Amino acid sequence: MYMHVYCFAMENYLSSENVRAQWLAEEAEIRARLGAPGVVTLEQLRSLPGLEFFERMGRGELPSAPIGVIFDFIPVEWKKGRVVFQGTPRKAYYNPIGSVHGGYAATLLDSCLGCAVHSMLPEKTGYTTVELKVNYIRPLTDDTGPVRAEGKVISVGRQVGIAEGRIHDAAGKLYAFATTSCLIFPL
Repeated sequence: MYMHVYCFAMENYLSSENVRAQWLAEEAEIRARLGAPGVVTLEQLRSLPGLEFFERMGRGELPSAPIGVIFDFIPVEWKKGRVVFQGTPRKAYYNPIGSVHGGYAATLLDSCLGCAVHSMLPEKTGYTTVELKVNYIRPLTDDTGPVRAEGKVISVGRQVGIAEGRIHDAAGKLYAFATTSCLIFPL
């Protein structure tokens, strides 16, 4: 019995280490393609449907997000209705009680959720977050390793977009989840 539990735990550990290594390799590959941080012009934003916006950003044809520099995270997957960001919690993001400040998780979730909504929008359409509800499950630390924040659209209408998302580590452990409501408007 104990040997079986030990073997399962060891197999799970090795599996999560493989996922972690894969995630870090993918991140390095994507970072090499991303453009310098910056802001697109209003005309560029107007001219692109949401998904194409992310595809062009991923190829380095548009600037990457400046906020990603501050919190060291990047988009690693994007498709219509689903966007994933990856970051690694660091000691620099700690609060005085010894864990990563909740604002780090909230920022990752706000980014992936808003971008998931954006990925569904046609050209000449914009969005902004009007509500973000975050639930924290366990603390992030500088030992957590890379985490992924995955945002998925629930619904996008003419005026409101709703999405949900989760932050998890390479072992699949859940750290936080959130929902958002976004206002959709013509640009």
